[in-house]
Amino acid sequence: MSRPLTIAVKRIHDAAAESDGARFLVDRLWPRGVSKEKAALTAWLKPLSPSDRLRKAYHGATAESDEAWDAFRTDYFAELDAGNEEVQAALAVLDAAGDATLLYAAKDPDRNNAVALREWLDRR
Repeated sequence: MSRPLTIAVKRIHDAAAESDGARFLVDRLWPRGVSKEKAALTAWLKPLSPSDRLRKAYHGATAESDEAWDAFRTDYFAELDAGNEEVQAALAVLDAAGDATLLYAAKDPDRNNAVALREWLDRR
């Protein structure tokens, strides 16, 4: 399976740049205050976002402790590893894109699902 040359991570509220390459929103919910035009998305890859169960269980907690962040990543990676058909289709879109930027809406630039997803992709 081919992979993007580079996978960047960026907050969706930051301006789009030509260097972003293909831009993929990887959040389950559409971010507040961002128009579809401003987002300049290649695609919204909802299947690669954490499930509602994970999102609700760890909302805010990942920024509070290393243990919560580690537990979130473990549970999220298990969901991705399960790889249902929707996840596989979303991965195919990402793999075909070349250089890509994973977009997220969370305020924490170091602990969010896009950072975790890039880590998981790097391990594949």
